[in-house]
Amino acid sequence: MTELPIFNDDDVTRLLCIVAHPDDMEYGASAAVAKWTDQGKPVSYLLLTRGEAGIRDMNPEKVAPLRADEQRQACTIVGVEDLEILEFPDGLLEPNLELRHAIAKKIRQFKPDAVMVTKWELNMPWGLNHVDHRAAGIATVDAIRDADNPWVFTDLKEAGLDAWKADKLLVNGADATHAVVLDDEHVDRAVRSLEAHTVYLEALPDHPVPSEMIPGITSEAGTRAGVKYALPVQVFDM
Repeated sequence: MTELPIFNDDDVTRLLCIVAHPDDMEYGASAAVAKWTDQGKPVSYLLLTRGEAGIRDMNPEKVAPLRADEQRQACTIVGVEDLEILEFPDGLLEPNLELRHAIAKKIRQFKPDAVMVTKWELNMPWGLNHVDHRAAGIATVDAIRDADNPWVFTDLKEAGLDAWKADKLLVNGADATHAVVLDDEHVDRAVRSLEAHTVYLEALPDHPVPSEMIPGITSEAGTRAGVKYALPVQVFDM
């Protein structure tokens, strides 16, 4: 098993997490968020869809506000106060200019020095990746560069949002290059943040138990990093 170097997150002071759906941050990444908010670092969540198509037997009009409420509860558990949920269509997300513009706008507004996303490749350890996850990741990579280019999306500059460079991209669920060190409390809060998606998880009877899944992910990475718990991430310098 390949050893993982520790990610030095001391220089990361402001983080923007961009995902496709409610619950996407809760598969391990929220443990790192709990750590960062405990350290007083501002963390913002940008959800690109409302997740309205995520429960097969429930009408999307009912699902959207329900999942937003569950996400707000999950955010509270890990200390996130800034949650923005966009209304791109769940299941139909495309990495187009409209999506890139929306992400670049948030980057220029929030001014993070690091952005976190989930893996965008098709093949995942558990199977084939969801189309929205793939679109969200690719669009975010492009939007990070768009946000830093004053000659792209000039309407944002005209609205008072100057170009902003996010220095690092952290990818959760990818082939890790680094490990974010965690402690027991961070992992516990990550478990509870996933459990906050009560109705969504009840609609997935085969879903792994959060109290087993999250410690499993973080203890495996911890072993590779020489600590008890860690979040495995792929780190890119932008």
